[in-house]
Amino acid sequence: MKIKFLGAAKEVTGSCFIIETDKARFAIDCGMHQGGAEIEKRNWDIDVYDPKHIDFFLITHAHIDHSGLLPRMAQNGFRAPIYATEPTGDLIKILLLDSAHIQETEANWKMKKMQRYGKPTQITPLYSTKDAEAVGPLIKTRTYNETFSPANGIKVTFQDAGHILGAAIVELFIEENGTSTKLIFSGDIGRRHQLLMKDPVILSEADFLFMESTYGDRNHKGEEDSLNEMAEAIKYSYSRGEKVIIPAFAVERTQEMLYSLYLLSHDGRLPKDMPVILDSPLAIKSTEIFRRYRSYLDGETQSLLKNGEDPLDLPQLQFSSTTADSMQINNMKGSAIIISASGMANAGRIKHHLKHNLWRPGASIVFVGFQAEGTPGRRIVDGAKTIRIFSEDIAIRAKIWTINGFSAHAGQSQLLEWLGNFQNKKMPVFLIHGEISAQNQLASLIREKLGFDVTIPEYLEEISLKAGAKLEEVKQPNVEKTRIDLSPLVADLKAKIDYINDQMGKIESLPASRQAEVLDLLRQAKLNIDEINPHVT
Repeated sequence: MKIKFLGAAKEVTGSCFIIETDKARFAIDCGMHQGGAEIEKRNWDIDVYDPKHIDFFLITHAHIDHSGLLPRMAQNGFRAPIYATEPTGDLIKILLLDSAHIQETEANWKMKKMQRYGKPTQITPLYSTKDAEAVGPLIKTRTYNETFSPANGIKVTFQDAGHILGAAIVELFIEENGTSTKLIFSGDIGRRHQLLMKDPVILSEADFLFMESTYGDRNHKGEEDSLNEMAEAIKYSYSRGEKVIIPAFAVERTQEMLYSLYLLSHDGRLPKDMPVILDSPLAIKSTEIFRRYRSYLDGETQSLLKNGEDPLDLPQLQFSSTTADSMQINNMKGSAIIISASGMANAGRIKHHLKHNLWRPGASIVFVGFQAEGTPGRRIVDGAKTIRIFSEDIAIRAKIWTINGFSAHAGQSQLLEWLGNFQNKKMPVFLIHGEISAQNQLASLIREKLGFDVTIPEYLEEISLKAGAKLEEVKQPNVEKTRIDLSPLVADLKAKIDYINDQMGKIESLPASRQAEVLDLLRQAKLNIDEINPHVT
């Protein structure tokens, strides 16, 4: 069999792995690439997927970096089954509709912007609401521990990954040429003892393992330390009459934040007069799905619900469903906690709340999840002094908090502990869904402590797998791997700076108002270049 890595290869987004056997061609996950214009160009390259010739998808969980390109597949001829757990099926439907709305809104905004510049043009969204709706009827749900056969010679079992509601580890059994091979795709492995979710299932046997490595370079803070830091952020901004802004993914992270605030309220560490506003229609819908699938939640949460307590509710909790409601929040006086999507601050209502609060010295911006390279959230966390939001440069004067203890991903030691349960020391381990620095650290520890052979695949790399045989790379001479070449643009910028220097005499002879316009443009260019500095380390 062959496997091709179409995403989550030395990156944390775009998860998709195409597998070809002698009887079927199918894929694990179909995630959207996120993290800057160059990376996001991959979302438009449908040829590498060849959707019409994919027999089925197996989706590990609903997050957009694992499911977000399914509408693109439907848009380009995919009509086969999509297998997922029951909660994942329901979550995918609402997440993809929300994603489609974002694609349409941003395309419309860009088109109007171009028209204002006198450049009429038609901008097509990545996919539409109609494309997202076409995915729903293709979804076929299965329960944990249920073995099913999506094609001849292939059997699949979903196991609880402990990551978000319905998240699955995929056990894949393939019969080929009279030989049975077992592959395991971990999906995203959950952090043990997190709120709401059960711990990830322990597995011990496989011929090949494809394991996530998001936090392969570090461990998380303890749960109690994370709650204490959240309480500190709340106290900091409440005492200053400012807001606490929490960018949070609508699925799982928002619900864990509500649960955490419930615990702080129970301990008397959440001011009773401090509104908590959930400003995300998607998160509101997702929370109802969490309540619907109680049996998928951990024992402690089920006990609370059985006793009439709802850890996803608070006396001061308010819901913001409409755009008008959301806009009104920014006119509110006084302190409040605002939970809004997206978790990496690259889309949705959170951008408006950052625009209105990043520049306020008493405000708090609390990041509670992974921030991918190239996203606004990552730039803020990395120490940028300004950030551009809606064509405006916003100074960053709010206090920035990064609380990774709330992560739904296992940390380094938990990944090693989970992997350590596998008995076949000849099992090749492929590290996926991680940035290369984290993967290199984790790979070194795996080799040293556990003795497994570790491979870190490249984007678009294709390999041949056969149990007990040496890995064989399938050469792709016609596929050029993504390379970002900055040198032509830098050279062009230098030429333009030289031109401005040559024209200084003419510029100084212009009317003062025109000179002021030139000065503003140059200041703007300087701010944009300054924003690069935190990343050149």
